[in-house]
Amino acid sequence: MTMTAELAGANAQPSETISEFERDFAAQRRRSQRAWAIGTVLFLVIFALTSWLGDFFKITQVSMPDGSREWRWIIPAGIPRLGEYIEQTIPVLRWDSLGADLTNWFWRWKIWMNLLLETVLIAFMATVFGVVGGFLLSFPASRNLAPNKWVLWVTRRYLEIARTVPELVWALIFVFCFSVGPLAGVLAIGLHATGALGKLYSEVNENIDMRPLEGVKAAGGSWFDQIRYGAVPQVLPNILSYTLLRFEINVRASSIIGYVGAGGLGQEFRTAMSFQEYTDLSALFVIIFITVAIIDYGSEKLRHRVIGLEDRT
Repeated sequence: MTMTAELAGANAQPSETISEFERDFAAQRRRSQRAWAIGTVLFLVIFALTSWLGDFFKITQVSMPDGSREWRWIIPAGIPRLGEYIEQTIPVLRWDSLGADLTNWFWRWKIWMNLLLETVLIAFMATVFGVVGGFLLSFPASRNLAPNKWVLWVTRRYLEIARTVPELVWALIFVFCFSVGPLAGVLAIGLHATGALGKLYSEVNENIDMRPLEGVKAAGGSWFDQIRYGAVPQVLPNILSYTLLRFEINVRASSIIGYVGAGGLGQEFRTAMSFQEYTDLSALFVIIFITVAIIDYGSEKLRHRVIGLEDRT
């Protein structure tokens, strides 16, 4: 009788454990569902508020084909105008006169090629400044590598300021300081790139294996020795990837900041928009698109060669 009771108790104990687990799981699931529901409601409320502040629900007057004006929702009223604008930028190209039409489309190609070269050189020099500044500041801006908390705080605040201010604003400041020209563009993009790359590099640094650094420290190495021999070899492939990506971004940025007088193709964008030369805008877009595509292809090949992917394909 005693043996039977012990067996019954032993069988009842796992059953109670399973029941307790199921109750805890159900309670955890209800909490998770409640959290998801609250998060979804908050997201929808913020989205609706942002849409309202952004005039997504605005009602505006629209000129009708017969000359009358009626009230319409702004989004469906504006989409046809967007189509009209894009249509104006498309040049007339005929097969029987394709050469003459392309010549007419790219009628300022000599000036545009010179400005394109200037744009790429601005992006290149700004990327060099950004890589040097971001690389040097990324180590004291990493939580696991900073010498002390004050250096960490100061470095991170500097990088935040550098990348928070847009390139156009930096360009306006440097144009005021150094007059119009490529110098203002290089400084503007380089300073912003320093902040952006410093942030990306520091995140890479925070994911490294600390054991090589501890080995250098145990051998009597200084903080700089730990960075040089323990951290840098681990982060170089990611540093290269982010650098090439940033160069592509800087090419696009340098083609815009000329709008405020900081050199590059941006001044041609401004001229074309001011004089409503819409086909010039599409020609400039094609030039920038081809340039970025070539840079992207070359960057991918270079990155694969450095990290050894080319040998595997």
